[in-house]
Amino acid sequence: MAGPAGPVAALVLAGGSASRMGGVDKPGIKVGGRTLIATVAAAASGAGASHLVVVGPARPDLAGALPGAPKLEFIRERPAGTGPVPALRAGLPLVTEPWLLLLAADLPFVRDSHLRKLVAAAERSENGALLVDANGRPQWLASCWRTAGLRSALGVYAGSSLGGLLGPLRAAEVAVAQAGQAAPWLDCDTPEDVAAARALTRGSEADDERA
Repeated sequence: MAGPAGPVAALVLAGGSASRMGGVDKPGIKVGGRTLIATVAAAASGAGASHLVVVGPARPDLAGALPGAPKLEFIRERPAGTGPVPALRAGLPLVTEPWLLLLAADLPFVRDSHLRKLVAAAERSENGALLVDANGRPQWLASCWRTAGLRSALGVYAGSSLGGLLGPLRAAEVAVAQAGQAAPWLDCDTPEDVAAARALTRGSEADDERA
């Protein structure tokens, strides 16, 4: 069942504890000359999101990194750092747009072109769309959903697994051809991930290490 196009919001989950990185401010880490969260938020705005909800600490400087001057709001889950489902519960009430991009804050290679493909696929589907990696694994935090459907599913879900919440919605799967480029679903969960991402940016590593 195809759905009409409509306004898009983005919900960026940026309040994790980063336990595998010693509790650092992971979304604030720089890769390729800008912070991880700025990369994700700029991709969402560039893909047409007119409203960005960040679940995590307020970042007043983020607005200046975004094209299109979207509405920008911050909220925290309570208690902070309890996982993606509580973060989604905290942020979703702020969303009034019919479509929602659900994104991790640590995706250094996601671009607006990837997210536009997600939005287009979601609008042709019953519930939504998500990126799948090279092995066909779903990337829950690189996805687009009908806000009403996501709200309904969350209202009756008692678990803590994001896959448990989103899997039954049977989203359309979107595979992105890489042609030698870094995959948009690559995230930065460990110091090794950050080092690898910086190496892939070809030349910005020295600036990042000094940041």
